[in-house]
Amino acid sequence: MMSDFFIALQFLTRLHIVRQNTWSPEEFGSSVKYFPLVGAVIGSMLAVLDSVVNAYLPAHVWTAMLVVIGLVLTGGLHGDGFMDTFDGLFSGRTPQRMLEIMKDSRVGANGVMAFGALLLLKWSMLLDIDAYSRPIALFIAPVIGRMAMVIGITIFPYARPEGIGKAFAQYAGKRALYIATVFTLLLIIPFGRAAVFSLVAGLVFAVLFGRYVTRIIGGLTGDIYGAITEMTEALTLFVFIICIEMEL
Repeated sequence: MMSDFFIALQFLTRLHIVRQNTWSPEEFGSSVKYFPLVGAVIGSMLAVLDSVVNAYLPAHVWTAMLVVIGLVLTGGLHGDGFMDTFDGLFSGRTPQRMLEIMKDSRVGANGVMAFGALLLLKWSMLLDIDAYSRPIALFIAPVIGRMAMVIGITIFPYARPEGIGKAFAQYAGKRALYIATVFTLLLIIPFGRAAVFSLVAGLVFAVLFGRYVTRIIGGLTGDIYGAITEMTEALTLFVFIICIEMEL
């Protein structure tokens, strides 16, 4: 059980607590149910840092540092997938060519512009959340983002005949979805209605975006898993802000 969690932690972050050099496809699939817990680890670190450091640095500078720290913790894994996804989906090519573009290690203009816009949005939204509520937002966004990835992995077909993401999709199964859902609810519900509304919005978006991409290229890929995570995190922050402003 713990080995599956550490596989998820080591794959999704730069936090290598236990040395694990070889993973089987079955172990990849079995680790999926722990993705929301990995999100909780990331969110906890960001929330604690914000609570401790926020009062000592200019707000704009510290908020920018928070966004960068989030990238460092994940090694830019999801950001890379986000850029590749936008390069492929908005290339205007055939589905097969889109998949080839996403697999290319080079980043195109669509990916760079989209990722720049995403970082700007995250920075702006975090800056607009009050000091009391921001640690909550920093915690729930990574949790919901990783739950959205679980939805992408377990509900939608994999678009390629092979790849790292194939192992997740092939061996995770619906049981991983159910367990991850329970973990997510336990982590999110205690933070109140704003957090719950953010969760609902994030999960609905994950399903809708998954359907949209599946119609275009026949399924999802590892890059698209990362894109879903990044976009769901941003949407979570947006909905959280709206709920706070409306005092929900």
